[in-house]
Amino acid sequence: MIEFSKATRQDNLDKMAKEPLDLLIIGGGITGAGVALQAAASGIKTGLIEMQDFSEGTSSRSTKLVHGGIRYLKTFDVEVVSDTVKERAIVQQIAPHIPKPDPMLLPIYDDEGPTTFDMFSVKIAMDLYDQLAGVKGTKYENYTLNAKEVLEREPYIKKEGLQGAGVYLDFRNNDARLVIENIKQAAADGAYLASKVKATGFLYKDNKIVGVKARDLLTGKTLEIYAKVVINTSGPWVDKIRNLNFTRAVIPQMRPTKGVHLVVDAKKLPVPQPTYFDTQKHDGRMVFAIPRENKTYFGTTDTDYDGNYTDPKVTQDDVDYLLDVINKRYPDANLTIHDIESSWAGLRPLLMGNAGSDYNGGDNGSLSDHSFDKVLNIIGAFKQNQASRTDVEDVLNHLENSRGEKELSPSQISRGSSLEREADDLISLSGGKITDYRKMAEGAIELIKKILSDDFSQTYTDINSKEYAVSGGDFDPAKVEETVTENAAGGVSAGLSSEDAHYIADFYGTNALTIFEFVKDFPAYDQLSIAESAMLRYAMVAEMTLTPSDYLMRRTNHILFQRDRLDAIKHPVLAAMADYYAWTEDEKAEYLVELNRVINTSDLKELKAGAN
Repeated sequence: MIEFSKATRQDNLDKMAKEPLDLLIIGGGITGAGVALQAAASGIKTGLIEMQDFSEGTSSRSTKLVHGGIRYLKTFDVEVVSDTVKERAIVQQIAPHIPKPDPMLLPIYDDEGPTTFDMFSVKIAMDLYDQLAGVKGTKYENYTLNAKEVLEREPYIKKEGLQGAGVYLDFRNNDARLVIENIKQAAADGAYLASKVKATGFLYKDNKIVGVKARDLLTGKTLEIYAKVVINTSGPWVDKIRNLNFTRAVIPQMRPTKGVHLVVDAKKLPVPQPTYFDTQKHDGRMVFAIPRENKTYFGTTDTDYDGNYTDPKVTQDDVDYLLDVINKRYPDANLTIHDIESSWAGLRPLLMGNAGSDYNGGDNGSLSDHSFDKVLNIIGAFKQNQASRTDVEDVLNHLENSRGEKELSPSQISRGSSLEREADDLISLSGGKITDYRKMAEGAIELIKKILSDDFSQTYTDINSKEYAVSGGDFDPAKVEETVTENAAGGVSAGLSSEDAHYIADFYGTNALTIFEFVKDFPAYDQLSIAESAMLRYAMVAEMTLTPSDYLMRRTNHILFQRDRLDAIKHPVLAAMADYYAWTEDEKAEYLVELNRVINTSDLKELKAGAN
């Protein structure tokens, strides 16, 4: 086990202040974490600072899926689907304990006006999707259900107008865990990383950026970090970081949108598998309903946002919108705001020039009239046996989007991303989506290595990032279930129940073995189970978990998906951390206030207080 703790945080800050770096990364979400992993693995002397907890911004607030992008097939954007499913497969290879296959059900109705798919087009889309994803002939190959079969599987879904459904492969994800496992691997490879450190300005030489001024938010101390290359991977904050350079005008790049998700008990909304459907509002959006840990969560909204980036809030309008959608799709649910156990709001770091958001599977661009006519004509011919499936697929592969986004611009690494070196030498890597994080990082590393070679005559090892595993992912991705079962046996031998051992083995990958050693070597914290105690100790020693909120919201799923256990463990967790970190009573009280604020926000306490 590599220690990655509050102690190593201070050591990392000391080293960053004393030793010039090759690369300094601003932002510890998924993009910065991916860059840090590849840079450190290549031997680049790397530092990373994050003003909040790792992943606390956008990267812990997604729909928690690693999409294959079937939504793009409604505009027949085959290239994007091809790129997305290939990249998704790579992420599953390098982090096999995190993305897990979880087939998605897409119900089809005939009484809702214009919709995304009908039973004919969904089968074409799914077949093409499987071909691109390389799952034809496997257990994950798509299939269709008739209306009766859909209702047997999901008896609470709307019956009127139901034609059937398509079922296709998608992957559930733990977004915050994906970030921290990238961060931990970067640390293991020698990177200096620290959370709760805010960039406050730049250091210059001849009007070029040569480092960053920063403030340690735990101590209030300031430091200067020098680096040959500085990269801005701050997600929605990209423009705010760019604007720290007061010597020139900065043209905004970002257009953040907000997405909201709500969580209820599975008994209130029984959904046996992830389900993806039109909103019935004819607004071009789609919504997910996804089962997870005896809960069901649903979302998302997609609205332009100009509020507080650090703490976006769920509003009454967000709640009303999603409850209206979900209660129409599941008419017997009759959910109200009081049924919501937890929630989250996140910002999607869209680029200004990106024509449409795909955050919730919404409209990413419309087909040109010419292309739309071609689709109608070829499908009509196919139905009359005057065209083959190959003819149909050929047309789909050569369509154009009316918004002119078919081709990537030179600065794009993936759809909706941007990689730019600015006049002051700051590199900004922005936009994109979580599925593309490795690919975006790979493009950035190529540029960083070129700069270090051209400007500083430094060369570094090339790694194959498609095969370089994150922390906990160093096992055969084709044998996930077997590995979990084998590792869980070690947890049972250490004294855990079979259920707890399996949960930890599934959640932490090979890092579970360290947690099982903690089970054997350390007693349980007061009022916490031995399993919880071992997870908490591991979080503090190996995952730079500095506050109870870090642990309960991002290192584990307690606040979002285990709300019914939260009240019983929050004070024991606080007490254990206070003892471990030797907090004063005042510090302990401050952390409790912060934790209650986070929980109350997730609980929608204020909105519920004003509801009937």
